[in-house]
Amino acid sequence: MSLEIERKFLLPVYPAALIEESAIRIEKEQLIEQTYLALAGDQELRVRKITDLADHRTEYTHTFKKGHGIAREEVEYSISEGIYEQMIHAHQAVPLIKKRTTALWGDTKIEIDEYEQIQLMVLEVEFGAIEEAENFISPEWFGRDISTEKQYSNKKVWKELQKKRLS
Repeated sequence: MSLEIERKFLLPVYPAALIEESAIRIEKEQLIEQTYLALAGDQELRVRKITDLADHRTEYTHTFKKGHGIAREEVEYSISEGIYEQMIHAHQAVPLIKKRTTALWGDTKIEIDEYEQIQLMVLEVEFGAIEEAENFISPEWFGRDISTEKQYSNKKVWKELQKKRLS
């Protein structure tokens, strides 16, 4: 099982000016539909449909995560469209939909998630080591560090979507 180490920030404004100035260089843009199949304590099981917005190629993944905070254990692998569709239809849940922009800010890879169903924009930075993540100094434009705030986790947002669907 690999370790995913990331920090998340509540991005107040999309950095269009920095993109225009080439201070941020976009690598790819994707539409992600994410559905949780099981949630228990600090463990989650999810599937994703990921569509590249440039060439419209689609991939499907199945992921297990365990833990809280900036470092979590993760196992992710590709699945077929057929298996994805079977899981989605069996579960009958509303997927969490977000546009992900992967870009380079200097030498740092960033991911900006813009959520479709709620007003929320999050910027993530992944790291190779916990010490590197802890020592990272973010610029002011990243916004507030929400790495350990559970109300901004994807699974919390997804749970809220399911409650809205049922009410």
